[in-house]
Amino acid sequence: MSRMELMPLRPWGDFFPGSERFARPDGKDMAKWNKRVISNLLYYQTNYLALVTAVLLIVGIMKPLETITAIGVVSIVFVVSVWAGENKAAINNFKNQKPSAFVILVVVVSCIFVSMLGSVMVFIWAITVPLILIFAHASCRLRNMKNKLEHMIEGSGLKRSLMGILLDSLGQQEETSHKIHNFLDGQNN
Repeated sequence: MSRMELMPLRPWGDFFPGSERFARPDGKDMAKWNKRVISNLLYYQTNYLALVTAVLLIVGIMKPLETITAIGVVSIVFVVSVWAGENKAAINNFKNQKPSAFVILVVVVSCIFVSMLGSVMVFIWAITVPLILIFAHASCRLRNMKNKLEHMIEGSGLKRSLMGILLDSLGQQEETSHKIHNFLDGQNN
Protein backbone atom coordinates (compact mmCIF):
# COMPACT_ATOMS: atom_id res chain seq x y z
CA MET A 1 0.00 0.00 0.00
CA SER A 2 1.33 3.43 -0.87
CA ARG A 3 1.60 6.37 1.47
CA MET A 4 -1.15 8.94 1.89
CA GLU A 5 -0.95 11.93 -0.44
CA LEU A 6 -2.48 15.38 -0.28
CA MET A 7 -4.31 15.95 -3.54
CA PRO A 8 -3.70 19.25 -5.32
CA LEU A 9 -6.08 22.17 -4.97
CA ARG A 10 -8.00 22.19 -8.24
CA PRO A 11 -8.34 25.57 -9.98
CA TRP A 12 -11.51 27.34 -8.91
CA GLY A 13 -12.40 27.69 -12.61
CA ASP A 14 -12.46 23.88 -12.77
CA PHE A 15 -14.31 23.58 -9.46
CA PHE A 16 -16.99 26.06 -10.60
CA PRO A 17 -16.59 26.01 -14.40
CA GLY A 18 -20.04 27.30 -15.32
CA SER A 19 -23.46 25.78 -15.71
CA GLU A 20 -22.52 23.65 -18.74
CA ARG A 21 -20.47 21.30 -16.49
CA PHE A 22 -23.26 20.83 -13.96
CA ALA A 23 -26.32 18.63 -14.35
CA ARG A 24 -28.96 17.24 -12.05
CA PRO A 25 -28.13 13.61 -11.21
CA ASP A 26 -30.36 10.84 -12.52
CA GLY A 27 -32.29 9.72 -9.46
CA LYS A 28 -33.26 6.50 -11.25
CA ASP A 29 -29.65 5.35 -11.66
CA MET A 30 -28.30 5.37 -8.11
CA ALA A 31 -25.10 3.49 -9.05
CA LYS A 32 -24.14 6.16 -11.59
CA TRP A 33 -25.01 8.96 -9.15
CA ASN A 34 -22.97 7.28 -6.40
CA LYS A 35 -20.00 6.89 -8.77
CA ARG A 36 -20.23 10.59 -9.71
CA VAL A 37 -20.31 11.65 -6.05
CA ILE A 38 -17.37 9.46 -5.05
CA SER A 39 -15.32 10.54 -8.09
CA ASN A 40 -15.93 14.20 -7.34
CA LEU A 41 -15.20 13.73 -3.62
CA LEU A 42 -11.85 12.20 -4.51
CA TYR A 43 -10.97 14.66 -7.27
CA TYR A 44 -12.00 17.90 -5.51
CA GLN A 45 -11.19 16.82 -1.96
CA THR A 46 -8.71 19.64 -1.30
CA ASN A 47 -11.22 22.21 -2.57
CA TYR A 48 -13.84 20.71 -0.25
CA LEU A 49 -11.35 20.82 2.62
CA ALA A 50 -10.74 24.52 1.91
CA LEU A 51 -14.51 25.14 1.91
CA VAL A 52 -14.98 23.32 5.24
CA THR A 53 -11.99 25.09 6.77
CA ALA A 54 -13.34 28.51 5.75
CA VAL A 55 -16.78 27.75 7.21
CA LEU A 56 -15.28 26.35 10.42
CA LEU A 57 -13.08 29.44 10.81
CA ILE A 58 -16.03 31.79 10.36
CA VAL A 59 -18.27 29.88 12.76
CA GLY A 60 -15.35 29.25 15.12
CA ILE A 61 -14.63 32.95 15.42
CA MET A 62 -18.27 33.66 16.27
CA LYS A 63 -18.81 30.64 18.60
CA PRO A 64 -15.42 29.09 19.49
CA LEU A 65 -16.43 26.81 22.38
CA GLU A 66 -19.53 25.48 20.63
CA THR A 67 -17.52 24.85 17.43
CA ILE A 68 -14.86 22.89 19.30
CA THR A 69 -17.62 20.93 21.08
CA ALA A 70 -19.39 20.11 17.80
CA ILE A 71 -16.14 19.03 16.10
CA GLY A 72 -15.20 16.91 19.11
CA VAL A 73 -18.59 15.18 19.27
CA VAL A 74 -18.65 14.48 15.53
CA SER A 75 -15.08 13.13 15.67
CA ILE A 76 -15.86 10.83 18.59
CA VAL A 77 -19.08 9.54 16.99
CA PHE A 78 -17.24 8.98 13.71
CA VAL A 79 -14.33 7.09 15.29
CA VAL A 80 -16.66 4.94 17.42
CA SER A 81 -18.92 4.16 14.44
CA VAL A 82 -15.98 3.18 12.24
CA TRP A 83 -14.53 1.04 15.04
CA ALA A 84 -17.92 -0.61 15.61
CA GLY A 85 -18.32 -1.12 11.86
CA GLU A 86 -15.00 -2.98 11.78
CA ASN A 87 -15.41 -4.97 15.01
CA LYS A 88 -19.12 -5.76 15.35
CA ALA A 89 -20.54 -8.15 12.76
CA ALA A 90 -24.09 -6.73 12.74
CA ILE A 91 -22.87 -3.15 12.29
CA ASN A 92 -20.35 -4.23 9.66
CA ASN A 93 -23.11 -6.00 7.70
CA PHE A 94 -25.30 -2.89 7.92
CA LYS A 95 -22.41 -0.67 6.78
CA ASN A 96 -21.64 -2.96 3.84
CA GLN A 97 -25.26 -3.43 2.75
CA LYS A 98 -26.39 0.18 3.22
CA PRO A 99 -23.31 2.44 3.24
CA SER A 100 -25.30 5.64 2.60
CA ALA A 101 -27.67 4.85 5.46
CA PHE A 102 -24.63 4.26 7.67
CA VAL A 103 -23.29 7.73 6.86
CA ILE A 104 -26.70 9.31 7.51
CA LEU A 105 -26.92 7.46 10.83
CA VAL A 106 -23.51 8.81 11.89
CA VAL A 107 -24.68 12.37 11.10
CA VAL A 108 -28.01 11.92 12.94
CA VAL A 109 -26.34 10.42 16.03
CA SER A 110 -23.82 13.28 15.99
CA CYS A 111 -26.66 15.80 15.81
CA ILE A 112 -28.44 14.17 18.75
CA PHE A 113 -25.33 14.29 20.93
CA VAL A 114 -24.49 17.85 19.90
CA SER A 115 -28.07 18.96 20.66
CA MET A 116 -27.74 17.45 24.15
CA LEU A 117 -24.76 19.77 24.65
CA GLY A 118 -26.65 22.82 23.35
CA SER A 119 -24.64 23.44 20.20
CA VAL A 120 -27.24 22.59 17.55
CA MET A 121 -26.98 25.82 15.55
CA VAL A 122 -23.20 25.56 15.45
CA PHE A 123 -23.54 21.92 14.33
CA ILE A 124 -25.92 23.00 11.57
CA TRP A 125 -23.75 25.88 10.34
CA ALA A 126 -20.29 24.43 10.92
CA ILE A 127 -20.88 20.83 9.91
CA THR A 128 -24.22 20.24 8.21
CA VAL A 129 -24.18 23.22 5.80
CA PRO A 130 -20.69 22.39 4.44
CA LEU A 131 -21.69 18.73 4.08
CA ILE A 132 -24.82 19.72 2.14
CA LEU A 133 -22.82 22.08 -0.10
CA ILE A 134 -20.21 19.40 -0.75
CA PHE A 135 -22.83 16.75 -1.48
CA ALA A 136 -24.71 19.12 -3.81
CA HIS A 137 -21.53 20.00 -5.72
CA ALA A 138 -20.35 16.37 -5.88
CA SER A 139 -23.80 15.28 -7.08
CA CYS A 140 -24.20 17.90 -9.79
CA ARG A 141 -20.63 18.44 -11.08
CA LEU A 142 -20.15 16.35 -14.22
CA ARG A 143 -16.99 14.28 -14.21
CA ASN A 144 -14.14 14.86 -16.65
CA MET A 145 -11.52 12.38 -17.83
CA LYS A 146 -8.93 13.40 -15.20
CA ASN A 147 -11.59 12.99 -12.53
CA LYS A 148 -12.47 9.45 -13.71
CA LEU A 149 -8.80 8.48 -13.90
CA GLU A 150 -8.13 9.77 -10.37
CA HIS A 151 -11.08 7.69 -9.11
CA MET A 152 -9.70 4.53 -10.73
CA ILE A 153 -6.20 5.09 -9.34
CA GLU A 154 -7.54 5.76 -5.84
CA GLY A 155 -9.87 2.74 -6.01
CA SER A 156 -7.08 0.43 -7.13
CA GLY A 157 -5.01 1.27 -4.06
CA LEU A 158 -2.19 2.79 -6.13
CA LYS A 159 -2.72 6.16 -4.49
CA ARG A 160 -4.11 6.91 -1.02
CA SER A 161 -5.61 10.19 0.05
CA LEU A 162 -7.44 11.47 3.11
CA MET A 163 -10.80 11.34 1.30
CA GLY A 164 -10.09 7.83 0.02
CA ILE A 165 -9.35 6.63 3.54
CA LEU A 166 -12.48 8.39 4.84
CA LEU A 167 -14.64 6.84 2.11
CA ASP A 168 -13.13 3.40 2.76
CA SER A 169 -13.84 3.68 6.48
CA LEU A 170 -17.47 4.52 5.70
CA GLY A 171 -17.75 1.60 3.28
CA GLN A 172 -18.17 3.81 0.23
CA GLN A 173 -15.28 2.57 -1.94
CA GLU A 174 -15.13 -1.15 -1.29
CA GLU A 175 -17.28 -2.10 -4.30
CA THR A 176 -15.15 -0.07 -6.71
CA SER A 177 -11.96 -1.46 -5.23
CA HIS A 178 -13.27 -5.05 -5.46
CA LYS A 179 -14.26 -4.56 -9.11
CA ILE A 180 -10.82 -3.22 -10.04
CA HIS A 181 -8.99 -5.96 -8.11
CA ASN A 182 -11.22 -8.65 -9.67
CA PHE A 183 -10.53 -7.20 -13.11
CA LEU A 184 -6.77 -7.16 -12.47
CA ASP A 185 -6.87 -10.72 -11.10
CA GLY A 186 -8.75 -11.84 -14.22
CA GLN A 187 -6.04 -10.28 -16.40
CA ASN A 188 -3.30 -12.14 -14.52
CA ASN A 189 -4.97 -15.57 -14.88
